[in-house]
Amino acid sequence: MDHKNHNQHSQHSDMEMNMNMDMKMDHSSAKASAGKHAGHSTAMFKKRFYISLLLTVPVLALSPLIQHFLNFSLTFAGDKYLLFLISSVIFFYGGWPFLNGAKNEIKSRAIGMMTLISLAISVAYFYSFAVVFGLAGEIFFWELATLIDIMLLGHWIEMKSVMGASMALEKLSALIPDNAHLLKNKDTVEIKTSELKDGDIILVKPGEKIPTDGIILDGESFVNESMLTGEAKPVSKAKGSKVIGGSINEDGSLQIEVRGVGGNSYLSKVINLVKQAQASKSKTQALADKAAFWLTIIAIGSGVVTFFSWLFAGQDVAFAIERAATVLVIACPHALGLAIPLVVAISTTLSAQNGLLIRNRTAFENSRKISTIVFDKTGTLTKGTFGVKNIFSLNDKYSENDLLQLFAGLENNSEHPIAKAIVKTAKDKNVSLPKVDKFRAIKGKGAEGIIKGKKISVASPGYIKELGLNIPENLKNTEGTLVFLVVSEQEKNILAGAVNLTDTIREESFEAIKILKKEGIKTWMLTGDNENSAKSVSDALGLDGYFAGVLPDQKQEKIKELQSKGEFVAMVGDGINDAPALAQANVGIAIGSGTDVAAETADIILVNSNPKDISSLILFGKATYRKMIQNLAWATGYNVFAIPLAAGVLAGYGILLSPAIGAVLMSLSTVVVAINAKLLRVKK
Repeated sequence: MDHKNHNQHSQHSDMEMNMNMDMKMDHSSAKASAGKHAGHSTAMFKKRFYISLLLTVPVLALSPLIQHFLNFSLTFAGDKYLLFLISSVIFFYGGWPFLNGAKNEIKSRAIGMMTLISLAISVAYFYSFAVVFGLAGEIFFWELATLIDIMLLGHWIEMKSVMGASMALEKLSALIPDNAHLLKNKDTVEIKTSELKDGDIILVKPGEKIPTDGIILDGESFVNESMLTGEAKPVSKAKGSKVIGGSINEDGSLQIEVRGVGGNSYLSKVINLVKQAQASKSKTQALADKAAFWLTIIAIGSGVVTFFSWLFAGQDVAFAIERAATVLVIACPHALGLAIPLVVAISTTLSAQNGLLIRNRTAFENSRKISTIVFDKTGTLTKGTFGVKNIFSLNDKYSENDLLQLFAGLENNSEHPIAKAIVKTAKDKNVSLPKVDKFRAIKGKGAEGIIKGKKISVASPGYIKELGLNIPENLKNTEGTLVFLVVSEQEKNILAGAVNLTDTIREESFEAIKILKKEGIKTWMLTGDNENSAKSVSDALGLDGYFAGVLPDQKQEKIKELQSKGEFVAMVGDGINDAPALAQANVGIAIGSGTDVAAETADIILVNSNPKDISSLILFGKATYRKMIQNLAWATGYNVFAIPLAAGVLAGYGILLSPAIGAVLMSLSTVVVAINAKLLRVKK
């Protein structure tokens, strides 16, 4: 291996290593829990919970109130000091995550649930400490111990819930096999996948996972991409087809040229997009953060009012402290802190596993507001695989064969679906392709170049008018897509001929439009095709309207036109020609093409060009938003009943909650929020 290749090799290995390290760091910090667990881990909470629980047994046995309640006696010289020592270990060891969290909240001027928990356990500990060393009153060590146990258990459950959502990313990463079959000098060499570099040729046998993105050089097979794109059916692949690393080759041997390794791979881009989406805050999250702040203020205020109210009512300090501590614990906005982040973590990961890549959380949540969807036609509502239906000679100097030769010669330099269809027809008819000089693609209009000394242009109907030519009357009502051939002779443009191409409507489009109409969403179509072609597709699908003959730079204006009428517009396009329209739309949805997931102007990227995915996106967006609102309602609403109960408003009826019972209720609210968020998986 030469020095240059060695460097490339090292760079790709480093990129992959860094990607894996980044994922591990994200998982250990559990960012989905809104930052309050920074530096914490599930294992840490689990360990502290079990050790604290074990130490709680002697605390309960040595507590006078528990002895009285269970009708037994266990006293000896220095028993209260032993009780103090064990409780101190529980307070400083088991309570450390909350004490440290409170310090960070106060330092960053963002007091929250950690501050509340710390305040409650500190009041219980230091008051009991004073009683042990001479102050008249009751000790709260058993309440302290059980409260910390329950809080640790609640956080452990919460971290497991958050990690469960994040672990799906690890599962995505695990799709890449460890080894690959490298073809080298006609021999097959087994190497680590991380050692592959762009340009390598690999062999993938039937039943094996494809180790990296690439282009098929030889072989045919069906490839299962369901775990990456959500496409249920295996996709037919042949020479020239793109493949995605992590998908499964089903029934044929494939020789693949490696294209995109490490951070440039489809899977890596998906993982990064999901991580960015999970880390981003939406407007709903901002609302939850604001509610959590005010709930914290209310909790502290309620605790102070409760304490002094019971003192003025004639109760002793111990009773007043117990009530205040219970209020502080039960009002912890714990569930509120988890309400949105957990839904975000689950929804973004589920979306990615089903071919919906979310780049903008707010836009995803706003998908519930969409009143009109504007589709680009080719490749979205239609299959995008054109076929030449007719060739029209419009000048006696050019036969159909001459026209096909000129059309195909010029279009051979283009990647457009129409160009590919014309070139394919020429090759099928064994028409030789002439040399083209000074080729230039004209965005949204066509292409031009020099063939045999003459300037030749392939032009759309709109561009024909710009060139000062008229479309013949007999072609104006032609269904399908028309492109024209213009020859410049002696500085004069001559309309030499035309090709009529047809595109087939996707079967999925009919069902997608039906679902959207059922949801009350209007459907429009934007296309550069002529009026007849656009009307034909629109009528077949039952669309609400269409814009025909629209150039890429005019698409943005059409979106503005709909918005000016009060519509909340989503635009579905290819992310390149449609970039201005995608940016203008309230929600921009880009169609991905295999391994291309870098549509910078889009809010959401659909890996497949399947219009049904758009209806799925909207329905899932609505379900996600409902879960957020349900969680917010529960996390804030239960405090309306819980805080007065904790304060002791029903004490006259013998109903009093201990701080430990308050912690149980608070933890239960967190569990309810976590379970409700996980029900999103049912909506998948």
